[in-house]
Amino acid sequence: MKSASALVTVVAGIVIALGVFWVLNKLAELLPAKWEGRIKPYLYILPAYLAITIYLLYPTLVTFINSFKDRSSTEWVGFTNYGELFSDTGFRETLFNTLLWVAIVPAVTITIGLAVAVLADRLGPKSENLVKTMIFLPMAISMVGAATVWRFVYDIQPAGQPQTGLLNAVWTAFGRDPVPWLQTSTFRLNTLLLMVILLWAQVGYAMVLLSAAIKAVPVDTLEAARIDGANERQVFFRVVLPQVKGTIIAVFVTVTIMVMKIFDIVYTNTNGQFKTNVLANEFINELTTNFNYGAASAIVVVLMIAVIPIMMYQVKNFREQEASS
Repeated sequence: MKSASALVTVVAGIVIALGVFWVLNKLAELLPAKWEGRIKPYLYILPAYLAITIYLLYPTLVTFINSFKDRSSTEWVGFTNYGELFSDTGFRETLFNTLLWVAIVPAVTITIGLAVAVLADRLGPKSENLVKTMIFLPMAISMVGAATVWRFVYDIQPAGQPQTGLLNAVWTAFGRDPVPWLQTSTFRLNTLLLMVILLWAQVGYAMVLLSAAIKAVPVDTLEAARIDGANERQVFFRVVLPQVKGTIIAVFVTVTIMVMKIFDIVYTNTNGQFKTNVLANEFINELTTNFNYGAASAIVVVLMIAVIPIMMYQVKNFREQEASS
């Protein structure tokens, strides 16, 4: 039944799309010949612009406006929501945690992904494919699924009982007491352990893109460097890295934006307790638990303002790559 419903939905979507473009084409044909060729391309992209306006621009505008209203979005309160957020110790801690994620996860993801891509490239074809498949496999799991799997890894049972959590099972095997890993905020240990989950899930993504970029490096440049006396370390840092810099930046920016919006892992494991809260989780709590739509909108605006410069840098980098190629 579900398969039939999905098939009907797909077919109906295709038919409706074809019908829309057929109507737009007929409207263009009603115009004078000299205008038809000019207007027709804009008519074809009109549905995409309408979709962007309805599902992206309009909600963004409404969210921005609501950030200056009260908790029920009925009365104007000016910058009160922003003032209360930044004066709240809990929110400042949440902001610090988010910055900690941004500072650590993208850099470590790139480093591990690049290392695996380089080392796997030195294996035989069969071994390389096997290693890359194993590392990429977590990408097939949703963030909630990955968070649930690792929650069992970090699970704790009372001392003296069999430990169902893998980490505590290993830890207690050395005669130590079980540790509540996700409740231990000393040195931000629980936050770092939550980052491990995202690293486990995203290293495969970085590895695949970086591996493709490394394989695209012209062999002639590598051979020329070796002939000139460069060792393998020098070849990698002075020849390979500069030529895959664009891919590294693209992966770094993509992972950074995703990290700034991280929610599933924190919500599933701690729901922001024990000093692990992040902006996206705080937004959900304000929206669905506290029903404070003004504060929730203000958090989203803060997140958008933080993401925009990164996106602008990515667009600039992409244009520079196109210009150089």
